[in-house]
This record gives sequence, C-alpha cells and structure tokens, in this order.
Amino acid sequence: MGQYEETQLLSAEEGAAVAVTNQEGSSPFLIVCEHASKTIPAGLGGLGLDAGAANSHIAWDPGALAVATELSQILDAPLVEARFSRLAYDCNRPPEAAGAMPEKSEIYDIPGNRNLSPEARARRVRELYEPFSRALTNAITTRVLQGRPPVLVTIHSFTPVYFGEQREVELGILHDEDTTLADAMLANADKTTMLARRNEPYGAADGVTHTLKLHAIPNGLLNVMIEVRNDLLTTGAEQKKVAAELADMLRAALSSLETTPVTENSNA
Repeated sequence: MGQYEETQLLSAEEGAAVAVTNQEGSSPFLIVCEHASKTIPAGLGGLGLDAGAANSHIAWDPGALAVATELSQILDAPLVEARFSRLAYDCNRPPEAAGAMPEKSEIYDIPGNRNLSPEARARRVRELYEPFSRALTNAITTRVLQGRPPVLVTIHSFTPVYFGEQREVELGILHDEDTTLADAMLANADKTTMLARRNEPYGAADGVTHTLKLHAIPNGLLNVMIEVRNDLLTTGAEQKKVAAELADMLRAALSSLETTPVTENSNA
C-alpha cells in the first residue's frame, strides 16, 4: 500500500470532478480540456510533491483552460473540463494505462502514485475518470439526439523544453486514425502565426489520443487534438490571440469540409 494512498478522495467542499459550461451553445464544436487543472484532491496528501513539481507542466497543461474557455466563447461551443490534476488521474488515458496514474512524469517522481492498491486505483477511476467520461458522453449524446453531431476538439499545451531538449513546434495538430479535420486544419495553417505541424510533439503512438478514440471515432465524429506550446500562453492577451487563431482555423477547416457552418457568438 502506498504511503499516500487515500481513504477519501473528493470532499463535498471540493465539488465535482468535471465541469460543463455553455451546454446549449449553438456551435457544431464541442471543446474538451482534460488537463485543465493542477488541483490535487485533498485526500491524496499532495501526492508527496514539492511546490515546484506540483505547479509544473506535469500537473496540468498551463494556459490550456484559458484557451479552451476563450474558444468556447468565440465559437459559442460547450466546454467539458476536468477539475483535478492529471497526476491524480489523467482523463486522457484509459484506466489500464500506466500514464493514467503515473509513478513518474518527465524528470519528476510522483511518490503518491507508487504501489497503489487495486482499491485505490479503482477509487480514482470511479471518482475522477468516470464522471468526466460520462459528462462527455452525455454532451455528445445530447447533440446527436438533437440531430447535430458535434465536432470534438480537445485543447492541450506542452512544455517548450522536455528532458532538456528545446521544442521548435509551436502548434501541434494531432489525430488518430481519422485524419479528416486535422488535414483540413493543416490546410488552413495560414490562419495562424504559430509554426504548425502534424502529430508533434506527440502522436497517436504516444498514447495521447484516448479521448478521440473513445468518444469521437466510434461515433463517427470529426475530431482533432490541439497542442499549443505553453510559453505562448503566459498572459491573457496571448491566450486570447491563440484562441482567436484556433477559432479561425477551425471555422475554415469545417467550412472546407462542407459541414454545418459555425455560428460565431456575437458577444465574443
């Protein structure tokens, strides 16, 4: 049994594991942010991390939620976000994946994830992953039943330096087996000032497309995973700029595929 194994995960004060905003948005897009928060549930004792690790990119995707929120407003799209750190449970990984509750992330050890009992793992799946997955399933199902299947867009950020190596790419357009929307976005890369590349700095072989594989591809939904280098997201102005460029790319991509036109929020 791990030293930091929890007896209780989420308290009533901490609230739900997932938040859904703008549920009735008119856009064909559905925005997802799996790594929105660095908050570690109190019942996990901070996972044994020091402040530097707990606030670093291993705990969350800095700037991703701000971009996702802005994008949701620009496009008038629903947003589904995970409210707790991916170190407690990474909602973009299936329960059987080692990365769902990693014992190490990049150069950082995660003491509170070592030697977890099956019961402790199951508790995190039950209280963190399953509510998130259900909320996303419900958001998709609602729109499908309304006759407007959503276009699934997941928003992430990545560190500019990984294992000491500088990353040149600024915008990653990621896909799994369905390349349709990613292809269309890359064909509209002139809509962004960022250096955009396909499946960088990660790709499907790295196990990062779980949300797309579980929720989009089996349902025949257009889908894409977007990665933005987080040094481009350090201020509110930068976050708004990136969101505006992504909105332009997504609108143009969808228009080129001759699907339902995107409705812009007049208040954005």
